[in-house]
Amino acid sequence: MCIHIQDFSYKVCIFGDGGVGKTTLINRYLTGVFKSDSKMTIGVDFHIKLVEVEGKKVKLQIWDFAGEKRFKFLLPSYAIGSSGGIFMFDISRYSSLLKLGDWLSVFKTGAMRDQGEVPLIMVGGKLDLEYKRAIIKNDAEEMAKSNNFYDLIECSSKTGENVEFIFQKIARIMMEKEGVL
Repeated sequence: MCIHIQDFSYKVCIFGDGGVGKTTLINRYLTGVFKSDSKMTIGVDFHIKLVEVEGKKVKLQIWDFAGEKRFKFLLPSYAIGSSGGIFMFDISRYSSLLKLGDWLSVFKTGAMRDQGEVPLIMVGGKLDLEYKRAIIKNDAEEMAKSNNFYDLIECSSKTGENVEFIFQKIARIMMEKEGVL
């Protein structure tokens, strides 16, 4: 029997429109493998990953929320107790960024119920589709800044670019907010 001891445990919610790559990003992060045939998330999916940040063992509880409109009502109750959040959009689909305000409102309804501000980062997925880019990075950066996101990171689950960095970054931000880094 293997017992994992962690110094810290954080709940991270990933939310955004359906089809932007949330499940694919999580699968790439957990397994190191790109699967192009991910199934649509029904409601919410939950994963755990143990990571190390500056010598401290951290358990990330990663909550993957369905992006379909019919499941949006579930997000506030599942977001309760979140330590951080990741809003994800598809750089090749402008409409996936336009609903940022709706997603933030739904997430914050639950996540910020009994605690103050929860750190958020914005992730632009499908960077391997740069040739189909519909969202200018500067525009996304302005939206991130005006909505108090800690960072905007673009990534590709297909190539693995920035996948690990996203989760290291949110873990570090949550630890800094808690005053342990």
